[in-house]
Amino acid sequence: MKTLWTSIALFAITLGFQAQAAEQEVQAKSLAELLQLVKDGKVVNARVNERREQAFVADKSRQQGEVRKAQREQANEEARSERLEAQFERNEQDIAAKQEILAKRLGSLRELFGVLQQVAGDTQGVFEGSIISAEFPGRGEWLGEFAKSMGKSSKLATIEEIERLWYELQREMTESAKVSRFTAEMIKLDGERVQQEVIRIGSYNLVTADGYVTYDIENQLIKELPKQPESRFVDSAEALFAAGSGYVPFGLDPTRGQLLALQIQVPTLEERIHQGGIPGYVIIGLGIIALIIAVVKFVSLSLLGMKVSGQAKNAGNASTDNPLGRIISVYQENSDVDSETLQLKIDEAILKEQPAINRFVGFIKIISMVAPLLGLLGTVIGMIVTFQAITLFGTGDPKTMAGGISQALITTVLGLTVAIPTVLLHYFVHSRAQSIMQVLNEQSGGLIAEHAEQAGK
Repeated sequence: MKTLWTSIALFAITLGFQAQAAEQEVQAKSLAELLQLVKDGKVVNARVNERREQAFVADKSRQQGEVRKAQREQANEEARSERLEAQFERNEQDIAAKQEILAKRLGSLRELFGVLQQVAGDTQGVFEGSIISAEFPGRGEWLGEFAKSMGKSSKLATIEEIERLWYELQREMTESAKVSRFTAEMIKLDGERVQQEVIRIGSYNLVTADGYVTYDIENQLIKELPKQPESRFVDSAEALFAAGSGYVPFGLDPTRGQLLALQIQVPTLEERIHQGGIPGYVIIGLGIIALIIAVVKFVSLSLLGMKVSGQAKNAGNASTDNPLGRIISVYQENSDVDSETLQLKIDEAILKEQPAINRFVGFIKIISMVAPLLGLLGTVIGMIVTFQAITLFGTGDPKTMAGGISQALITTVLGLTVAIPTVLLHYFVHSRAQSIMQVLNEQSGGLIAEHAEQAGK
C-alpha cells in the first residue's frame, strides 16, 4: 500500500509542477492532499496547453502573412527582372549600333591609335634602358600610362598626348647626339648616396671626375663602378671631364656598357702577377735579382775596362787598382827570370784575376735557365688545380677552371719574360768580361814577347 501511495505521489508531482518557476519536491501528507495536488496540476497543465495552442495559432497566422508577403516580393522581383532583361537587350542593341557608328567614324584613325599604342610601348622600353633617363627621369612612367590607356577601346588619344609622344621621341634623338653636363645622385661602392656632377656622352657613356660610372636600368640609378678600365681609358674620361670646350680624345663604348663591362673584367698587371701564385713570385724575385746583378756587374766591368784600357796605354807606370796593372807589376818583379818562368808567373796572375772578373756572370746564366723551368712547374701546378676543379664541379662552369688555367699560363709567361732578357743581360755582361780577359791575355803575351826579345839580345 505504501508503494502505491509513493507512485501516485510521484505522478502527481510530475504533472502538477511543470508550470512552477522553481522546481520543488512536494510530498502529500494524506490522500486528500494528494488529490488536491493532482487537481491543481491538471488545471495548471490545461492552462499551459491552452497558452501553447494560442501561441501556435498566432504564429501560424504570422507565418502565413510572411508567406504571402514573400510571394508578393517574388512577384515584384520577377516583374523587375523581366524589365531589366528587356532594358539589357535594348542597351545591347544600342551599344552595337553606336559601336558600328564609332567604327565608321574612326575609319583610318583606328590604325593610327594602334600605331600610337605600339610606339608608346616600344619607346617606354627604350627610355628605361637609355642613360639619357639619368638626366631626364620619369619619362617612361608617362609612356607606360599612355600605352595602357590606349589599350582601352573607349579611350582615344588627345592632340596634347600625341604631341608629347612626338616631343619625347624627338628629345631622345636630339640628346643622343649631345655631350651634356648635369648633377645627379650617385651611389658609391660603400652604399653612400652623393650628389655629383656627371657628363653624359650621348646615349653611350657616363663619366665623372673619377672616371666611368654605370647606369642601373632596373633601379634607375647611377652607380660607381667596382673597378675602372685601363688607365688610357680613364685618362681620356678625366680629360673630357676637365675640358670645357673643343675636341677631346675619348674612349667611347658604342655598345652602351657591354664593352666597358668586359674591359673592367680584364685583369691588371698586378692581378696577373697574383694569378701566378708562389711560382710566379719566385720567378719575379729571381728576375729582379738577375737584373740587379747584371746591371751592377755590367757597370763595374765597364769601369774596370776603362781602367784596363788606360793602363794599357801607360804600361810603364803599373797601378795595382786594375788587373792589368797587377800583371805588369808581376812582370816587373820577375824581369830577370827566363821567358818560360815569366810566362808561368803571368799566367798565374791572370788566373787570379779571372774569378773576380767572371764573378756572378754564371749566376745570371743559371737564372736564365731556371726561370723557364719554374714557369713549367707553375704550369703543371695550374693544370693540377684545373683537373681538381673539373673533378669536383665538372665542366659546366668555365669559371671554376679559370684559376688553374690562369696560373698555368701566367707562370709560363713570367718564366719566359724573365728568361729572355736575362739571357741578353748575360750576353752583355759575359762579353764585357771576355773583352777584359782578352786585353789581359794580349798585354801579357806582348810582355812575354818583349822579354824574350830582350833575353835573345
